[in-house]
Amino acid sequence: MTATTARAAQRPRSLNDVKGWFPSLDQVLFDRFLTRQERHEQRGDLLEMGAYMGKSAIFTAAYLRRGERFTVCDLFDADAPDEQNAAEARKSYATLTRTAFEQNYLAFHDELPHVLQGPTSVVPRHVGPDSCRFVHVDASHLYEHVAGDIDTAHTALAPGGLVVLDDFRSEHTPGVAAATWEAVFTRGLRPVCLSTQKLYGTWGDPGPLQDELLADEEWRSTMHTSVQEIAGRRVLRFSGKPPNPAAPRSRYAQEPRESAPDAPSASADAAGRPGRSPVRRLAADVLPPVVARAIRSRRRTTG
Repeated sequence: MTATTARAAQRPRSLNDVKGWFPSLDQVLFDRFLTRQERHEQRGDLLEMGAYMGKSAIFTAAYLRRGERFTVCDLFDADAPDEQNAAEARKSYATLTRTAFEQNYLAFHDELPHVLQGPTSVVPRHVGPDSCRFVHVDASHLYEHVAGDIDTAHTALAPGGLVVLDDFRSEHTPGVAAATWEAVFTRGLRPVCLSTQKLYGTWGDPGPLQDELLADEEWRSTMHTSVQEIAGRRVLRFSGKPPNPAAPRSRYAQEPRESAPDAPSASADAAGRPGRSPVRRLAADVLPPVVARAIRSRRRTTG
């Protein structure tokens, strides 16, 4: 499959054209941690569980280095493993298809990642222990599934690797919150920092990462930073809407967008007759008759 299979009307011309939830704050944090891994020559594969239309996967793939593999797992349009998961998919992801993901991804990259279409429970059969340096968990919001995904991430991560847990504090995803904080308090996960919707953590020592983030005042200048303590451990919290970092460039970036049909000008009505003001159009087409008559009467007495 090649990028040319995407119909022109569906071709994303920038990352912002790809549907999904990946705000600038998290793009900045992804960039910071993935760039740091490259700077420190930390090797390992990348893994994303839950991809939706590919927005965060497209961004993450830009940091893939030669000899590394990027694995993406999602149900897409496959059957869910249980009815509760199926109900979640029908409610939130009814329009998601693997074809849509692949078309979006290939608009920015020459080759697809290693795609696993199915529940995230299949990931351990394809991703070896201690093989990953960065794992993004953004799949099911059900407690049992998220707890399993966190265990999968723990096994897959190499020493010093980073896990990112999405929707850990959204009001509609209490199962994610329960699984996340259970991992923190009983399974050794150490938070590095929190954004508006994601927790960044490690099963290693978060101290050096936190020290670097706090020391770089220029990098933090477009965000609000607070230092908090949870059960005796330091946790950084970032908020705000910093400028987006450089994102992968779409091969369709220069294609003209389809223009909408010309709308009637303010000085012409729907039949092309000149001289009909916006107020008169509103009076004739939108307002109740009694209000419209009052407006017309006022125009005759004041005009």
